[in-house]
Amino acid sequence: MATRVRRRRRKPHHPIWHKVAIPLGIIAALVLTAGGIAAGWAIDVYNSAPALSSLKPVQKGRSSAIYAADGSLIGFIRSENVRQPLPEKAQPQVLRNATIAIEDKNFFKHGALDYEGIARAAWKDLQAGAAVQGASTITQQLVRNLYIHNPENTLKRKLIEASLAVELEEAHGKDWILTQYLNSAPYGTVEGQTAVGAEAASQTYFSKPAKNLNLTEAALLAGLPQAPSEYNPFLDPKAALKRRNEVLLVMNEQGYITGDEYRGAKSRGLGLNPGDKYQVIKDPFLFDLVQNELIDKYGINTVRKGGLKAYTTIDPDLQAKAEYAVENYCSVCYPEGGPVAGLASVNPKNGAIVALANTEGFADESQFNYAWQARRQPGSSFKTFVLTTAVKEGIDPGSTYYDGTSPKTLEIPGGGTWTVNNSEGEGGGTYDLESATWDSVNVVYAQLDLDVGPENVTQTAQEMGIESPLQSVPAEGIGGLGTGVTPLEMADAYATLASGGIHHDPTAVSKVEFPNGKVDDFEKDSGKRVLTEGQAYEVTRILEGVITQGTGAGYTNTGCSSAAGKTGTSEELSDAWFVGFTPLFSTAVWVGHPTTREYTGFGGPTAGPIWANYMSEAVEGDCPEFETGSAPDLEGLDSEHTSGSYGGYEEEETYEGSEEEETEESSGGGKGEDGGGEENAAEPEPEPTPTPEPTPTPTPAPSGGGVSPG
Repeated sequence: MATRVRRRRRKPHHPIWHKVAIPLGIIAALVLTAGGIAAGWAIDVYNSAPALSSLKPVQKGRSSAIYAADGSLIGFIRSENVRQPLPEKAQPQVLRNATIAIEDKNFFKHGALDYEGIARAAWKDLQAGAAVQGASTITQQLVRNLYIHNPENTLKRKLIEASLAVELEEAHGKDWILTQYLNSAPYGTVEGQTAVGAEAASQTYFSKPAKNLNLTEAALLAGLPQAPSEYNPFLDPKAALKRRNEVLLVMNEQGYITGDEYRGAKSRGLGLNPGDKYQVIKDPFLFDLVQNELIDKYGINTVRKGGLKAYTTIDPDLQAKAEYAVENYCSVCYPEGGPVAGLASVNPKNGAIVALANTEGFADESQFNYAWQARRQPGSSFKTFVLTTAVKEGIDPGSTYYDGTSPKTLEIPGGGTWTVNNSEGEGGGTYDLESATWDSVNVVYAQLDLDVGPENVTQTAQEMGIESPLQSVPAEGIGGLGTGVTPLEMADAYATLASGGIHHDPTAVSKVEFPNGKVDDFEKDSGKRVLTEGQAYEVTRILEGVITQGTGAGYTNTGCSSAAGKTGTSEELSDAWFVGFTPLFSTAVWVGHPTTREYTGFGGPTAGPIWANYMSEAVEGDCPEFETGSAPDLEGLDSEHTSGSYGGYEEEETYEGSEEEETEESSGGGKGEDGGGEENAAEPEPEPTPTPEPTPTPTPAPSGGGVSPG
């Protein structure tokens, strides 16, 4: 290709007389078609143009993108415009040449205005009796793109545009102007999105970066800005081909390409390869989560047009392990009507969400993620917040005892009674709080909730990370929530214990890079201390026993001694949970039916194996110890509910571990897995309890919402 050597011109010097000569020259050139215009008026209009420095450029914006932690692209945030500006060195010379040839052949010769072109256009317009040819230079077009809002085709606008163009050329060189033009010109609208700038156009029409454009592709793009709709190759390929060949012809005439190159190029087809770079989203669930978080922080306009590069906290390796665990270790899951599983995992040190996975549910729930959108009844996994509240209030779990006889009718503050059942109906014996936690005894925790105060339990849960609505009623202490909670909320709340009492808001964004070089690092958030290190360890120490000797024993071993957690099962065994943590990860697993309250199973044997498989793979044998901190000052509680002395207790059996017991339970012989859940609010009287929610339709809830378990 014979490429004309670019000639860089020194910025022309314009003495003061240009403020009179330029508008008069324009008037002289246009007088034939304008019918004569008062020179004084033209001069006034020209000189009335505001200073360029006082104007704010039209915000063309640039497309924002979301990337995985390893830097791979997840997708671009949808906007009416797609735009990715390129520096001069990244713009192909063939496209710059083609643009000059068709738009402004004397670009490097004239100043901001082309008087010869103005006169030529005026003469042709006069001959045709109508406006048939424009005379705007690339500089004028750039001014129009950047500084003229809603440009009207009037002489006044053209005079002001000319004044601003002159000032722009005094401030910037020709190469800068051409670069900015190629980054701001519109190249057509496809599927509701306008490609602004050469990079977006190249990706839209040819599925390639602009730097890889060949001669015919560059010629096609160069011909679009004058009439993007008319020459759109997807809408009118014949018009586009004719326009492209026109560009090739002028490139040949002006010496940018040889005759042989011209003849060879014009015989080729358009070579279109429609791109979907700006439409395809690799992980819709994660994409929506990150996008929502960005909009909450920066606002929708900045997110859509601000050119942000957002990097997610999701670790591709951990995500793959989470997906494997829910797909292969959920023994009760099956698609199209069966139970499903959701897993959320958080880094306790900073709140970073490292994995979100779920199994396939109903076909019309394809845009729903159970790990962060589904609000479900947590069962006994919510007892952790009652235990934590007790420790905060100075109650010693090892020397505080309650009668665990079931059923037990309790008086509610303010009037009324509440009858609570353990999982084996009668039950019995005296329990300290440690044993009652391991065996998940509802009657004990119902009394403890009344002693520490339901309002205080709500405060603790919220401080630790629960965001779903709570009613501060006693039934919540054993898992009877009105709305439910998401696995992500539970993973984040338990992460507060894993971090030694510091709560971090969960985030799916690790950092955001702005076009100006500014970087917001989300993972540097210091968090908020809501428990002392000693308080957090006291609760953690007890929850370790759930794995070693309690309702999770046999199902939740990760190979690490420093691992703690809690099982949970809701009424009629419809929701099965295990929420647990090590110093490295806090993970919640929920298993249940998407739209019904059908039987699922106990938390330990149903959700536990999923948790254990993921966590053992995630930690990879790295088993640091929990930080103990200073032991809190604790003493045994003496209240109207507690047993005054330890008289020995009958250890309640772990009902999750026996198939025979599970069968008996599911046939109506009992009330729940590990003694936890809303089922134990089954005989309320005046005290309001969570209202059972109606069975939802399979239609997914909006992003950030929840699905009621019913």
